Amino acid sequence: MTSRVFDDRPCSLGESPLWHPLRHQLFWFDITGNRLLTRDATGLQEWHFAENVSAAGAIDRNTLLIASETRLMRFDIETGSHDTLCLLEPDTPHTRSNDGRADPLGGFWIGTMGKKAETGAGAIYRYHRGELRQLFPGISIPNAICFAPDGSCAYFTDTPTGQIMRQPLNAGGWPQAEPQLYLDLTPEGLHPDGAVTDARGNLWNAQWGAARIAGYAPDGSFLGSHAVPATHSTCPAFGGVALSTLFCTSARQGLDTATIAAHPQNGQTFFTETELTGRPEPLVEL
Repeated sequence: MTSRVFDDRPCSLGESPLWHPLRHQLFWFDITGNRLLTRDATGLQEWHFAENVSAAGAIDRNTLLIASETRLMRFDIETGSHDTLCLLEPDTPHTRSNDGRADPLGGFWIGTMGKKAETGAGAIYRYHRGELRQLFPGISIPNAICFAPDGSCAYFTDTPTGQIMRQPLNAGGWPQAEPQLYLDLTPEGLHPDGAVTDARGNLWNAQWGAARIAGYAPDGSFLGSHAVPATHSTCPAFGGVALSTLFCTSARQGLDTATIAAHPQNGQTFFTETELTGRPEPLVEL
């Protein structure tokens, strides 16, 4: 299946596409460009921030929870105003937020990392009903945060390890027991980036440097892949009327000027019509 350009605005580090379950509209980020972007039937829109912004969850029709390098904030889509819900690593100015996603019980998971990808400088947190709790310290590049449809487990990776982990969750959505190895991509030399699960619980993972989204069954078996016309595919999201459109962001980060000039689609946002079925993203409960 062929990916086509959904939006040709180039991102230095496009990430975290979110198909808003109430607005039926795609939002995504240019992390190092400090931008939130969207488009709908009325046209294009973007908002600029004074710091890196990286991931979001929907609170209600007009409000997003946005993770920035210093905080989690409540953002009004209609007015562009925002206020702080809680600080995020306020004593570590060398870190920023990265990958994040709402879980089936209304929590929001967010990863942090060093701005220069320093080894072990970040962590993964869960925010739920006003509480921010650190779950996994010592993370270098947190990615692939997503969840089984029934909320029984979470997935995540520290990208340099090449391994995606599966974390069992209790009835409240908090980790129980130790994370288990779900997928080892090191034999193939692949670098897992953002991920999303479909309605059947299959995991679809964008792979940095591989120009593709790859699918894996709950048992870790390979299902197939969708090519993306950009070297650094960064994160997928299901959307569209039937939740069968697979969107994917990409990045220009790490590519030289000649490569970008020859392949300007790097950093753009793409879509592919599939025979898959995604699932609506949960709302975040404050």
